[in-house]
Amino acid sequence: MNSEQKNNMTTSSSTSFASVTASRFLQRWLEGAVERKSILEEMSRLSLTPATFAQILQKEMLTGASLNKAMRRLRNLVICTLIKRDLENKADLNEVVTTISEFADFVVVNHLKALHAELCETHGVPIGEDSGTEQELIVLGMGKLGGYELNVSSDIDLIFCYAEDGETKIINEKQRCLSNHEFFSRLGKKLIAAISEITEDGFSFRVDMALRPNGNSGPLVASFAMVEEYFMIQGREWERYAWVKARAITGKADDITLLDKIIRPFVYRRYLDYGSIDSLRSMHAQIRAEVVRQETKHPERSNNVKLGRGGIREVEFLAQVFQLIRGGREAHLRDRSTRNTLNTLAKKGILDPAIVHRLLDSYTFLRNLEHRLQYLDDAQTHTFPVHSEDQLRIAQMMCCVDVDELLEKLQPHRAFVAEQFDAMFKDKANSDDELEQELLAGNLANSDNEEMLAAQLSKAGFSDSVSAARRLTATWNSPKLQTLSEASRNKLVALVNSSLTLIAKQDNNHLICWNRLLDFMEAIARRSAYLALLTEYPHALARVVRMMGASEWAAIFLTRHPILLDELLDESSLHQRPDWVAFKNDLQQQLAQHKGDTERQMEVLRELHHAMQFRLLAQDLEGQLSVEHLADELSQLADLIVAATMQAAWETIASRHRPVPQFAVIAYGKLGGKELGYASDLDVIFLYDDDDQDAPANYAKLAQRFITWMTSHTPAGILFDIDIALRPDGASGLLVSSVTSFAKYQEKSAWLWEHQALTRARYCAGDANIGERFEKIRDQVLSQERDPAALSREILNMRQKMHEAHINRSDLFDLKHDAGGMIDIEFIVQHLVLRYSHQFPQLTANIGNIALLKRCGELGLIDTQLAEQTSIAYRWFRKLQHGIRLQGEDRARISHDKIMQEAESTKRLWNTLFIQAD
Repeated sequence: MNSEQKNNMTTSSSTSFASVTASRFLQRWLEGAVERKSILEEMSRLSLTPATFAQILQKEMLTGASLNKAMRRLRNLVICTLIKRDLENKADLNEVVTTISEFADFVVVNHLKALHAELCETHGVPIGEDSGTEQELIVLGMGKLGGYELNVSSDIDLIFCYAEDGETKIINEKQRCLSNHEFFSRLGKKLIAAISEITEDGFSFRVDMALRPNGNSGPLVASFAMVEEYFMIQGREWERYAWVKARAITGKADDITLLDKIIRPFVYRRYLDYGSIDSLRSMHAQIRAEVVRQETKHPERSNNVKLGRGGIREVEFLAQVFQLIRGGREAHLRDRSTRNTLNTLAKKGILDPAIVHRLLDSYTFLRNLEHRLQYLDDAQTHTFPVHSEDQLRIAQMMCCVDVDELLEKLQPHRAFVAEQFDAMFKDKANSDDELEQELLAGNLANSDNEEMLAAQLSKAGFSDSVSAARRLTATWNSPKLQTLSEASRNKLVALVNSSLTLIAKQDNNHLICWNRLLDFMEAIARRSAYLALLTEYPHALARVVRMMGASEWAAIFLTRHPILLDELLDESSLHQRPDWVAFKNDLQQQLAQHKGDTERQMEVLRELHHAMQFRLLAQDLEGQLSVEHLADELSQLADLIVAATMQAAWETIASRHRPVPQFAVIAYGKLGGKELGYASDLDVIFLYDDDDQDAPANYAKLAQRFITWMTSHTPAGILFDIDIALRPDGASGLLVSSVTSFAKYQEKSAWLWEHQALTRARYCAGDANIGERFEKIRDQVLSQERDPAALSREILNMRQKMHEAHINRSDLFDLKHDAGGMIDIEFIVQHLVLRYSHQFPQLTANIGNIALLKRCGELGLIDTQLAEQTSIAYRWFRKLQHGIRLQGEDRARISHDKIMQEAESTKRLWNTLFIQAD
C-alpha cells in the first residue's frame, strides 16, 4: 500500500465520522430532486471515466437539454459522486484528481467542438496562410489541470493559441471572412462563457486566463509566432514555472508537437539551471508575504493548506525546482505531475527515497484536507472555515473526533514540508558573512585598497596574503569579470568570500590552491547557473576547494568541465562504488533518446563519461581508492564507453548490412592491462568476422567513425585519444582486419615486440564470439616455444631503443623510463610470459604485472623473494607516478632517495634474467 492509499485509509476509515452528510453542497444537490439519491448510489459504485461522462451527457441531451445545461448537470453529478466515493473510502486521492481533471478535459473538448462548428457556419473555416491547412484552437491546460491533479472545486487555468495566422475560407455569401486571430478570439470568448457562466444549474468550471502571455492585459489568443516572440523577449522567470505544467487538451498532433518545441527551450535550459532556486525562493517569498498580509488583515483566514507555511505549494515547489534545474538534460523530469516528479526524483537518487515517501504522505494528507474544505460548499477555498460548526464538519470528514485532533495530525505534516522546503530554499547567508562580504566588495571596488585586501586575507588565515591579494585584484580587474552583470559580480564576491576560510584550512600551499580556484572562478563567471549552484550548496564549494588544493589535474579537469559541479551535490553517490549495470542502462537510454542526433549523442557520451570519471577522481582524492582499484574502475568505464560508441556510430552508417555489427574492439597497452589512468589514450585494433561482401567497407567506415566520435572536440571536450599503431603492419596496414588475417599475421609476420604487446591485450567490446576467437589466437601465439637466447637479445635491443628515445638528463629518477623503473618491470614480465608460456599456460592470463610476477615466483621461474620485492616496487612506482600526474606533471620524476631500494630490486631481477647484458 502506497502512502497515498494509506493516508486515504486514515482519513476515511470511519464512516461514522466521514459521513457524506458533512458536505452541504452534496446535501443541497440531493434535496433538489428525489431521484438523485438513487442515481448517486448507482454512480458511486464504480470509478468514473470519460466514457461514463459521454454516456450521461448524451442521456441529458436526449431530454432536450442544451449542451450548456446538460454539462452543468453532469458536472454536479460528477462532483457529488467523487465526494461520496472519497468520503466512503472508495476512491483515493489519485482517482479524485484524475477524474476531475479528465472531466475538465471532457468539458473543454465537447464545448469547443460544438462552438467551432457553429462559428465556422457563420465565418468559414480558418486556414493557415503558409500551410493552407485548416487551423484549430489549441487549449492548453495549465497548473494542476496540466498535471492531471485538479481540485474538485478548482478553477481551470487555460491558455489559447493557434499555429498560423491567416483568414477564414468562406463558401457562401452569407458568411463573413475573419482573420484567424479574430476567429479564435471569438471562439475563446464563447468557450469561456459556455464553461464558466453561472446559470440556474450552476457552472461547469470557473476559468482563469491570467497565465497567458502578458496576463489579463494581453490578447486572449496567441499565434505560435506570438508565443515564441513573447518567450524570447518578455518571458519572465515565474512563467517558466507555470509553463512546466502546460498540456494541450485540444489541437492537431503536429501542431502540438511544434508548440512543444517552442515551449521547451523557454522552460528548460540545456545546462543545469541552479539559478531557478533563487527565482522560486523569491516567488515563494512574495506569495507568503501576501498570505501573511491577508491573515493579518483577516485572522479568521489562517491555516491556508495551500499557500501557508508547510503547505501544498511548498511541496510543488520542491518538485518543480528540480524540473527547472535538470529538466533540460533529463527528459524523465519533464512530467507535469507533482507526484510523478517526486517519485522520479527518488528513483534517480536525486532526493532521498525516505524523504520523498514522507513528502508524498504529507502531500496526500494536505490535498485530502483541501478537498474536504471544498466539499463543504463547493467553494474554491484552501483555508479553514470561520465557524466552529464548519470546522467540526471538516474534522469529521478527516476522521477526527474534533478540530484539535485534526490540527494535531496536520502539524507534523506541515512541519516536515517546511523543514524540507527550508533545506532547499533558505537563504544561505548570515550576518557575519554579509559584513565580510561587504568589506571584500569594497576592497575590490577600489584598486588602491590592495593593502587592505591583503590584511583581510591575512586575517582569514592566508600565509602569503600579499601575493594572494595581488592575484585576486588582477583577476577581478580582468576584462571577463569587468563585463559581468551586477548580480553575477555580487554572487562572485560572495563565493570568493566564502572560499577564504576554506582555503586557509588547506594543509598545502594556500597560494597554489588560491590561484587554481581563481582560474576556475574566472572560467565559470559568465555562467550564472554555476555561480548559483555553489552559492546554494556550500558543501559543494568546500569540496571544490579541497580538490583545487589536492590536485592540479583535478583543478584543470573541473575548470574545463564545470558541468560536473552537479556531481558534488550528493555526498553519498561520491562515496559509492560505481553501479556499472545502472550506468550502462542509463547510457543506452540517453543515447536512444537522442537517436538520429549525432551531435547530442556525442555530448551524452562525454557528459556521462566525465561525470563518472569525476566521481572516481573525488574518491581518489579522498584516499578511498588504491591505484590498482582506480585503474580497474577507469578501465571498466572505458570498456562501456567504447561499446556504446561503437554501436551508436554503427547506426549512423547508412550502408550498414546488419543491425548489430560482427565487429570487435581489442584493447592493448594500459587499457588492455587494465591499468588505465585519467588521461590515458586508448591503444586499440579492430577485428571483424563477417563474410558479407559489404563487410570490409562498412567496418572500415565504422572504425573511422568510431575514432571520430572518440577524438572530436565538442563543447563537452573529447572522450579519448586513440592510437591504432599496433594493428597488423602498423601505419601501412588496413584499419580493420578479419579475424582470420589477424591470426595469420600474428603467426607468420608479427615482430617480437608485437608479441610483447599481445601480453597486455584483451577483448574490450563488440561481438563476443570474435572476443573468444581473439583470446584463443592470443593464447596460441604467446604459447609458442621460442629460442631463449634469441628472445633475450630481441628484448634487450628493444629496451635499448626505448632508453635512447627517452634520455633523462635531470638529477631525478624517471619512474617510467630509467633503469630499474616501470618499463624494466614490464619487459621482465613480457620476457617471462613469452619464454615460459609453452610450459606453463597459466602465464598467458591477462592478470596484470604484479600478479604475473608473483605467479612466476610461485612456479620457480624467478626467485620468490625477488618477485615479491619487484611487485612491491611496481606498485610503489605506479602510486608515485599517479600522485605526480595528479599535480599536472607530464613526466613522472622523483628524487633517487625515495625509490633507491625499489629500483635496486628491479635491477637485480633484470640482471638474473639478462646475463647477456653484462
